[in-house]
Amino acid sequence: MPRVCEICQGAKAILRRPKTGQSICKECFFRVFETEVHNTIVDNKLFRRGDRVGIGASGGKDSTVLAYVMKTLNERYDYGLDLFLLSVDEGISGYRDDSLETVKRNKEQYELPLLIVSYEQLYGWSMDAIVETVGRKNNCTFCGVFRRQALDRGALMLDLDHIVTGHNADDVAETILMNIFRGDIPRLGRCTEIATSGDGYITRSKPFKYAYEKEIVMYAYFRKLDYFSTECTYSPNAYRGYAREFLKDLEAVRPSAILDIIHSGEAMQVASEVKLPSQTSCERCGYISSNRVCKACVLLEGLERGVPQLGIGKSVKKTQDLLAGRTATRSGRAVDVVHFDKLRKHAQEMRHERCTGCTCDTSAPGT
Repeated sequence: MPRVCEICQGAKAILRRPKTGQSICKECFFRVFETEVHNTIVDNKLFRRGDRVGIGASGGKDSTVLAYVMKTLNERYDYGLDLFLLSVDEGISGYRDDSLETVKRNKEQYELPLLIVSYEQLYGWSMDAIVETVGRKNNCTFCGVFRRQALDRGALMLDLDHIVTGHNADDVAETILMNIFRGDIPRLGRCTEIATSGDGYITRSKPFKYAYEKEIVMYAYFRKLDYFSTECTYSPNAYRGYAREFLKDLEAVRPSAILDIIHSGEAMQVASEVKLPSQTSCERCGYISSNRVCKACVLLEGLERGVPQLGIGKSVKKTQDLLAGRTATRSGRAVDVVHFDKLRKHAQEMRHERCTGCTCDTSAPGT
């Protein structure tokens, strides 16, 4: 006899929620998934009416579902947000170029404006060129650092107040484990926060912080959403992969392990005698940094000098101090990275133009 949905007690149950173990029908799954994301947004006061919100769009399942859900909730609950798609082209042939075609289709499907920024445009290097120089080891370090800054640069180009990313509960739990394994206290304290300040001007948040990856996949499947599912060409050797496998083993034994790890990370407190790095601005590009020269500028310097290991591992702090006060080395291949102060000024000018004639404070994000 077919099992009845445990929520509506009427329709046939067609799936079991990985998060709760409930057997439910498709419509109830849509409703509870969307409601949980809405509650996360409301409980954490992520947005203000009138915010310009960029959705980090890669074409993958997480960002595609996020774009669909954000548009749906914005209309259903009248958040009053202006939504945009913001994509980063890392320059990975056969992967990112294909996934960006999905993003372009999503742009038409969801009727949202799209901006694509590229590593080549911003830094003068594509990931293909970087991997050719550094090899398959540590290439994810370059990509992660450059991608984070690229999103903030794109956000300033659009004068966004907020960036939302598709990081889900599995991603957050993996990050907590990675930072514990590495003993990275500063990152361990930040990685559980649902909202953080990117470049000090734009807020970045994770509406899917408590959403299981399996449920995001199920949502995309049952909604018949258009997304790209191929894994990054350069990611198989990434350190995160080992944390992911460990987490999957834990989840198989205890499905609540993902949320348990997140709640444990949220409850952790750093002892008062532990000295944490203070935030300042990179003297080269103006990006938020705990050193005089940010990690992205150090990595770029290494690429330009032909010593790509310059900013990797234990040499990072020493190298950052060494480069402080020096003019960046530039080869014929590189482009000058636009200073963040210039981008912020341009964003403020765009905001002022939009707000001409109104009484809002154009110096404050979200106005």
